[in-house]
Amino acid sequence: MDNHELKEELIAYSKEIGIDKIGFTTASPFSQLKNRLLRQQELGYQSGFEEPDIDKRVTPEMLLEGAQSIISIALAYPAKMTIRVESKKGERRGIFSRASWGLDYHHILRDRLTKLEEFIINKIPNAKLKSMVDTGELSDRAVAERAGIGWSGKNCSIITPEFGSYVYLGEMITNIPFEPDTPIEDNCGSCTKCLDACPTGALIQGGQINANRCISFLTQTKELIPDEFREKIGNRVYGCDSCQTACPINKGINFHFHEEMEPDPVVAKPLLKPILKLSNREFKKRFGSISGAWRGKKPIQRNAIIALAHFKDESAVPDLIDVLQTEASPVTRGTAAWALGKIGGETAYAALRKAKELETDIEVQSEIEKGLNFYNN
Repeated sequence: MDNHELKEELIAYSKEIGIDKIGFTTASPFSQLKNRLLRQQELGYQSGFEEPDIDKRVTPEMLLEGAQSIISIALAYPAKMTIRVESKKGERRGIFSRASWGLDYHHILRDRLTKLEEFIINKIPNAKLKSMVDTGELSDRAVAERAGIGWSGKNCSIITPEFGSYVYLGEMITNIPFEPDTPIEDNCGSCTKCLDACPTGALIQGGQINANRCISFLTQTKELIPDEFREKIGNRVYGCDSCQTACPINKGINFHFHEEMEPDPVVAKPLLKPILKLSNREFKKRFGSISGAWRGKKPIQRNAIIALAHFKDESAVPDLIDVLQTEASPVTRGTAAWALGKIGGETAYAALRKAKELETDIEVQSEIEKGLNFYNN
């Protein structure tokens, strides 16, 4: 079958199955990306979630023998909830980032890529294909940029002219030599609003990020959050949208194309105190379908505790004391101790003094001291 004809048929079919944008590029190595990744590694800016082998991240031929081209897809996700829930005193809520609203996007994009694979195999039975979403070796952003999906913004997101940066990305390596599309010109210009809006200064310069300072990364870790970032996290229980909401290109953008991406407002903006008491089974039942649950219950509980401290929610003191006295995880106990000191009050102080006498974990002891130190300032 003629490759040009197949490409046109794929573009038409992609619209039928709910792909909002599709682009094609060669499978040649991403040489410039390799240099950037090596520099990130030297500076210690990597998150640790990436594929450790940089050559695999930039060489499609290592992932699929005979690779000739890569198909990049983008799906637009909502930027605003159609139904909103508000925080009330004593009923404070956290927030999941927009990319975690609705059904886990990995499932959504894999569904679309699987359908594209089936379409291609039906036309060319001996075609070789390899699809990936987010957790694959390739950089979704680098592929999308070269395939003309959008330009790589200073906020380290792909920005599309149609949907801004509110898009999920996935790609498919193939041994079919499709004609490549033309990359889109960078339209960020001299704007630095995303850099200015980053709460922790994680965006070092346009297109470069120190992942270890990024709130989106920090909320996914399983350790104690470093002191300098705790107050910056606010009520975020997963992810961060500050660099996206600050982007002028994203102003007024809000697409609701895909029913499975629609957020349940009480999941996307959950009550904080109930999170502290969830069992693993209850957590999976409530949050298991969203991408923000991938690291499990403990990081979300830790982040919920920090959010309660952010609100200085005195009604949460009994719950936090219970966590401090009964929780097995030192990270969760320690964060609760810090939060009690942050919120303050005689009841919290008495609980911290008691915990100081009983606690045996060194890290938790340190957090108890931090909590008690709030009373001395």
